[in-house]
Amino acid sequence: MLYGEKIKTGLEKVKYCFYVMTHPFDGFWGIRREGKGSIPVAIAFVLLTILTLTIEKQSTGFLFNHNRLSELNVLVDIITVAMVYVLWCVANWCTTSLMEGKGRMQDILTAVGYSLLPIILIRLPMVLMSHAITTNEGSFYYVLGTISYLWAGFLIFTGTMVIHQYSVGKTVTTCIVTIVGMGIIMFIGLLFFNVIQQMMTFATTIYKELRFR
Repeated sequence: MLYGEKIKTGLEKVKYCFYVMTHPFDGFWGIRREGKGSIPVAIAFVLLTILTLTIEKQSTGFLFNHNRLSELNVLVDIITVAMVYVLWCVANWCTTSLMEGKGRMQDILTAVGYSLLPIILIRLPMVLMSHAITTNEGSFYYVLGTISYLWAGFLIFTGTMVIHQYSVGKTVTTCIVTIVGMGIIMFIGLLFFNVIQQMMTFATTIYKELRFR
């Protein structure tokens, strides 16, 4: 009985994603105030987004596929999407903490994950569509692709505004600062990695000199 209730609850949380996609203001408010969101579901959408973009690059019809299949690397897609997701959430949390935002880290993680749903629902069918249309009909294909990203971006923007209870102007400022924050975090991360690499190289050199003396 308990197992059945868990399945029912999980299905309700997945179903709620579609409500968020079509009713973003009420949907994100439910995530923030009523606990209707789910981090595991949000992470599942991130993984599905990675899968969608990977399938799109490898299986899109040759008329619309400008990627060289021999140069594709699935690991790069995984790292890129996961890194952007984590960087945005961390930078947004840091930014909103300084700008009196009301959202918690779990709210940000959930909202951003749910916002990726349009990419999955639109771009996967586009792969099949690319095999059934001609170049002259390609405008419909590209319009759909643009809509998927604009819709996801609109949901992220709306989620930021609702979760943190910001005005439109403050949300715009927050998104800009978040993007700058992502760049700063990446710079610090690369700098830290470079320092660690140099320290390891130095330690290895010292070890070799002591060993062969």
